[in-house]
Amino acid sequence: MNVFRDLRMGVGFAVTGGREGWTRTLLTAIGVGLGVALLLLTTAIPGALGARDDRGRGRDELAGRVQQAAANTLLVGMVDTTYKGDDIRGRVLRAEGPRAPIPPGLSRLPAPGEMVVSPALADLLASKRGALLKERLPYRTAGRIAEQGLIGPDDLIFYLGNDTIAGESSSVVRITAFGNAFPAEKLDPRLLLLVVVMFVVLLMPVAVLIATAVRFGGERRDRRLAALRLVGADARTTRWIAAGEALAGSLFGLLFGLGFFLIGRQMTDVAAAFDLSIFPGDLDPSLPLVVLVALAVPAAAVAVTLFALRSVMIEPLGVVRTGTPARRRVWWRLLLPVVGVAMLFPLIRRGADAGEFNRGQVIGGTVFLLFGVTALLPWLVETVVARLGAGRVPWQLAVRRLQLGSGAAARSVNGIAVAVAGAIALQMLFMGIENDYVRETGQDPGRAQMSVTSNAQFGGDRVTEITDRIRQTKGVRSAFGHAGTRIGDRAENPAEGATLTIGTCESLRELARIERCADGDAFIIEGRGSSGQIVGGMKTTAGRQVIIDPSYGMTGLPASRTPWLIPATAVTVPGRADASGMSYDGVLATPGAVPAAATRNLSYSLHVRIDPTVPDARDLVRNTAARVDPLSTVYDLSWTRESRRFANVRTALFIGTAVVLLLIGASLLVTMLEQLRERRKLLSVLVAFGTRRSTLSWSILCQTAIPVALGLALAAAAGVALGAVLLKMVTRPIAVDWSGMALMSGIAAGVVLLVTVLSLPPLWRLMRPDGLRTE
Repeated sequence: MNVFRDLRMGVGFAVTGGREGWTRTLLTAIGVGLGVALLLLTTAIPGALGARDDRGRGRDELAGRVQQAAANTLLVGMVDTTYKGDDIRGRVLRAEGPRAPIPPGLSRLPAPGEMVVSPALADLLASKRGALLKERLPYRTAGRIAEQGLIGPDDLIFYLGNDTIAGESSSVVRITAFGNAFPAEKLDPRLLLLVVVMFVVLLMPVAVLIATAVRFGGERRDRRLAALRLVGADARTTRWIAAGEALAGSLFGLLFGLGFFLIGRQMTDVAAAFDLSIFPGDLDPSLPLVVLVALAVPAAAVAVTLFALRSVMIEPLGVVRTGTPARRRVWWRLLLPVVGVAMLFPLIRRGADAGEFNRGQVIGGTVFLLFGVTALLPWLVETVVARLGAGRVPWQLAVRRLQLGSGAAARSVNGIAVAVAGAIALQMLFMGIENDYVRETGQDPGRAQMSVTSNAQFGGDRVTEITDRIRQTKGVRSAFGHAGTRIGDRAENPAEGATLTIGTCESLRELARIERCADGDAFIIEGRGSSGQIVGGMKTTAGRQVIIDPSYGMTGLPASRTPWLIPATAVTVPGRADASGMSYDGVLATPGAVPAAATRNLSYSLHVRIDPTVPDARDLVRNTAARVDPLSTVYDLSWTRESRRFANVRTALFIGTAVVLLLIGASLLVTMLEQLRERRKLLSVLVAFGTRRSTLSWSILCQTAIPVALGLALAAAAGVALGAVLLKMVTRPIAVDWSGMALMSGIAAGVVLLVTVLSLPPLWRLMRPDGLRTE
């Protein structure tokens, strides 16, 4: 019970200790509050991403697909588009009965010609930036989509009512309900390892920040405790009273942290800057995690305070902290990273066959290795500054101050060091596995930059008209393409089939190596099998009788059977991939080589070369395509394509790193202000003796720069070590991203420099001789 009495007394001193006590408690509460806010935000991220995924799956059209129309069916056409680099999800709806399903977020289905849009899309359409998009979507807006139909506040999506679409195209589906009945895809082991390490790396600096914040004002506090010894308190009592003061600061810090969290939760624009749209309400940490934080932070404050006072002798006549201080021992500090590597070592090469990693082992090993940075940095700073020699006055002031007590300076840099070490390790892991999630598309943007395709069935004249309209669009240098249908061996239930591609000679040369060509010619793609020109089980040879029917192998397409004799003059030619990376087979024919009846139901594919000097050329092409064929698919051609999940993990890392660095900077500023406040009388003495303001300013900068430089060097070594182990775990060669390491270190150094500059105005206010006055 004496312990509780002493803790209660310490809490009383923190709350009723006058201006001095309130100032220290406030600084501690702000420092702890920043860490608690980051803890809550970080632990809320998985739930937010899960809520986004649930709403996204809830509006999918995969759960209730059917073939036959009924009173409860809805036709849904996919009309996704892109505008100025932003993806827009679009759906065309037509109810086939009174009980047709309604998409999430809508109160009713839009009438033909009406459009229901998300709030973000409505704002875009109403802005000057959305002028071209307004031309693409010239429909009346009848309402806005509610939150349950959106994955985030910046989601761009629209539902368009239409009474002309039919279930005759693969871009139109018939459903009885919205949703996705398939289980969510799990993260593969390498991505899961990346996510686990990322959360450890983001949370470790938070723990360091909280441990640093509860030790604010240590020197002044110890002098107050000496006064308590003078009136009869024993050493044990004073330590628990000090723990009570830290406990009070941490409890206020929990309240501050809750406030900071509620404020930060509304600042989702930070996530939007990284293309991650999150509703503030989605950032809702689970109750067990909130309870854990509420219990762990005060307990940590008490434990850290008792641990810090283990080597401090508080006597009635003063505090014995220095004099002949014992040098910090290094053996147990080196033991921490060794233990971390030892825990991770058994997992090396576990990812060779995409095996699972033990999450607890990964977390424990990473924590020990990064915790080794926080343990080694005070020893490193003490060892180095003890050997620093004389120099100019600012340098001497800084070095002497660090020699007298480097612990506070090292603690203030620990958060930066841990963050940089973790960031370097993650960057190495990202580089090592990036090629697993970035694949070559086979597309050739040098031949064409855009593709326009449609599975809707058009006549040959209509396909020609669409091609001409796109070719005449501003910013288009050329447009070429082809139409397609199917051929089979017989009219009913063909056992064998192949593809018939119709186009001009210029277009067909994009699909095969053709030397001589004129209208009326046909060509057979050189077969890749051993038994001649066999595609889809059908041997395509010159002079063979076939049936042209677009419904072969497709459901919902109209039967339009036309007999056709493959011309006897058809030449066999080697095929080649087109600009979109697709390789064609079967028969190539110019329009004059096929009967007119066979061109009534054709799909088409166009490739577009654009003029890069024309502004918004790509959006102009999309506008034209939307006018001539609303169900067409338009996409950009690119050399590579990145996994969306990998991109999402990287985005989350960028957001987390940005938030951590901001909070570390804020905490570092609070720490520096607290240290300046404690040295107010010392600064006043120096000013009274004629020390210039610039001299003290440079000394403060040097006093900060030395621990930062040592911390970054230690962080680089620890980060490379952890990164090397992680790369070996996923069976990747060790490679250090030197430019990324320099960037991370530069950002961290920039944060420290900015904090130092912001601390100069308070420093100048403290540099007054009247600061020597006391009562």
